[in-house]
Amino acid sequence: MSKQKIVINVNMPCAKSRSKAMELVAKVTGVSSVGVTGDSKDRLEVIGEGVDTVCLVTCLRKKVGRANIVLVEEVKDKKKEEKKRPELPNWCPGYYYHHPPPAGMVVCEEPSSYCHIM
Repeated sequence: MSKQKIVINVNMPCAKSRSKAMELVAKVTGVSSVGVTGDSKDRLEVIGEGVDTVCLVTCLRKKVGRANIVLVEEVKDKKKEEKKRPELPNWCPGYYYHHPPPAGMVVCEEPSSYCHIM
């Protein structure tokens, strides 16, 4: 199942009825977040997975007051879209191995009196 966003218009004239409605919705299985929206703060925005919308509205009608379904839509996860990696260029920088400089050599300029080669 995928996440869904449900907007319900509920008659909530005071703060007490808003908190009662939010508490009731938060207890429903599958609900991940609840928020009050709308200009007159009369809409509940519920986001969850596997939430029974009809049962939720029926409970709100019994406990709080008048309630109507405004919108039910699927929510796409932003995390899956963000996980896409950017394309890497087709070239790879060359790896160079730098040889250390040769060790110092001692040169003796004294002429030898005898030659070993001959």
